[in-house]
Amino acid sequence: MAASSRAQVLRLYRALLRESQRFGSYNYRTYAIRRIRDAFRENKNLSDSEKIEELLNKAKANLVVIQRQVTIGQLYSTEKLVIESPGNT
Repeated sequence: MAASSRAQVLRLYRALLRESQRFGSYNYRTYAIRRIRDAFRENKNLSDSEKIEELLNKAKANLVVIQRQVTIGQLYSTEKLVIESPGNT
């Protein structure tokens, strides 16, 4: 993988994780982070540039979805789960 595309993938990975941390709901947050990590680990050894480009475009679209869902989630407040209490984090 070329250095520029590797940097682009890492930048997108970090952006996805950072945005997923903003989910208000513990369940959504942990699910999103787990799925992002699993997807990137699963495809870390890809060398086909077309497939990498396709997956990058899909990840960019997912980043937009996550950003939208975080914004919507902030509009509606919910009670924190027991696991989210200050003593458990």
